[in-house]
Amino acid sequence: MAPSMCWLGLGNMGKAMSRNLAKKGQLDKPIVLWTRTISNADTHSSDIGHASVAKSAEEAVANSDMIWSCLVDETAVRQVYDRILKQDVKGKLFVECSTVTPEASNELCAKVLAAVFGEPSMATAGVLTCVPAGTVESVAKVKPYLIGVLGRAVIDYSGVEVGKASLLKVLGNLFIVSMIETLAEGHVLAEKTGLGSENLEKFIDTVFPGPYTIHSKRMSSGAYWQTEPIVNIGMAQTVVSHVKDIAKAAGVPIPLYEVASKHIDLVASHVGKDGDLDGIFGVVRLESGLEYRNSKS
Repeated sequence: MAPSMCWLGLGNMGKAMSRNLAKKGQLDKPIVLWTRTISNADTHSSDIGHASVAKSAEEAVANSDMIWSCLVDETAVRQVYDRILKQDVKGKLFVECSTVTPEASNELCAKVLAAVFGEPSMATAGVLTCVPAGTVESVAKVKPYLIGVLGRAVIDYSGVEVGKASLLKVLGNLFIVSMIETLAEGHVLAEKTGLGSENLEKFIDTVFPGPYTIHSKRMSSGAYWQTEPIVNIGMAQTVVSHVKDIAKAAGVPIPLYEVASKHIDLVASHVGKDGDLDGIFGVVRLESGLEYRNSKS
């Protein structure tokens, strides 16, 4: 019999992942949803089916055996957990999927930290890479809901403290942001030398498929300024600060990331905190004598 479940936090990632649990997780009971704006939970519940809505995080936890959470940032995680851990949670399994520092993960009661790699479209398609960490027994209970439900692959950290999965998630951001910086510079250089985005993307699609292709197409199509952000630039700034703090403490220089960090701040200055991380492309365009927005419309 499947455990009763709830999902806390319904941003883009939370919506996609809770949808897949409801539709693919073979749950015996409807998944219970909670987010701070209850009307959003009501809409999402109606959309996915086999779901109900709790009026509070405490109510959702009280009626569930397995508690999944994917919240906007570390502050939100601490605020929500401070509340829900005041009630009796004996025997409940917490699965925390937010992007938080290793220190925060180790401080929380979460028995499993399931770091996930992938942006919202990958979450919707159920092709995330999942990194479950915690006790062997706890991770074993979560695994049936990873491959084939939430993700396509698992990097198994069974028996490893949950903070290590958070550390990998934060360091993974080093690769993702550096990739976007490289793509932005490459696209602008291709445009200004006459190679053109179309010819560059043939190379990217062939040699670097997957995330490179996703972010490349968001740049060339103009989606970075026309559509809802994949990664909100304000959230990106928070994660960037975590990465830089970790690198500084370890005594490791990260010059490429520092350039990308500067560009992230410039995106926020140019379009506001709700801009897109792929807006790095627009900032590199500005630095190269072009307009922030490309001509795609």
